Amino acid sequence: MKIITVKDIVRKFSFKVLAGHDQLHRPLIHNKVRRPGLEFMDKFDFITTGYVQILGKNEINYLHTLEDEECRLRIGNIVKYNPPCIIITSNQEEPLGLIQYCVAEKIPVLQTPDSTSVLSAKLDAYVMKGMAQEIAIHGVCVNVAGMGILLRGKSGVGKSETAHTLIGRGHRLIADDIVVLKKLSPQTLLGTHNEKNKEFLALRSIGLLNVVRLYGRASFQEETRIALDIELTKWEQNDLNNELELETKFTDYMGVQIPHIQIQLQPGRDVAGLIEAAANNWYLKQQGYSAAEDFVQRLEKDFDNSN
Repeated sequence: MKIITVKDIVRKFSFKVLAGHDQLHRPLIHNKVRRPGLEFMDKFDFITTGYVQILGKNEINYLHTLEDEECRLRIGNIVKYNPPCIIITSNQEEPLGLIQYCVAEKIPVLQTPDSTSVLSAKLDAYVMKGMAQEIAIHGVCVNVAGMGILLRGKSGVGKSETAHTLIGRGHRLIADDIVVLKKLSPQTLLGTHNEKNKEFLALRSIGLLNVVRLYGRASFQEETRIALDIELTKWEQNDLNNELELETKFTDYMGVQIPHIQIQLQPGRDVAGLIEAAANNWYLKQQGYSAAEDFVQRLEKDFDNSN
């Protein structure tokens, strides 16, 4: 897991530093931010410490209604929870005593013009992705009809060439050769590039291509949620599954189960078209539709009518 510091979020979101310029190295511990509620009242053991605390309009207005001594007391209670930093939203004026307490406890105080809701959403998403467990795998990641697909297979099997064909059909490249996978939740796997291979696609006999320069911004996407794991393999006679509907298999990535499909390659076979079909069929299954079940029902209905 990567370490994100206060300095990282200051740079990312252009926060103004009101105090604690020499404490921006403090690491963020949790991938969520908090707005103080009970934290104003006292130090409670059942409330986890170490969260970034956000002071929005409601919190600041509440503190301004208090007498000076009580205001300092409430701020002191927040500081007891040892936040990596405290962020004031909507460019509000800091409440009485906040800077004093935070300087004493070496806690940075930041300020932003963003509203509390906007900041919380942006900061949570950034920290969650940045702190997520991740691995790098060999393969290609593309977004086909809005669905993230991993293309895997032995070197030289045609993964990048297939991705190039898909780009020509209006789909998007995420990463070629090295795909970074991030686990955002037990059910969510995010695929992205490693910065070095961003926008690049390597084709044998052609060389390295920058797909954005060649085909425009619509040919590339920064990241995508992985929906399918497709393995490209060499054609093996008498080894194809011809059932109406295959039993779903899964590939495990850091505990996240991703549906797995194997596509065998043969000259003249439209692999890109098969991948498009697999993506669209998976989407229909998520909506509760099965072509095999529909077909069987038609046969049964026809059989019943004939009797």
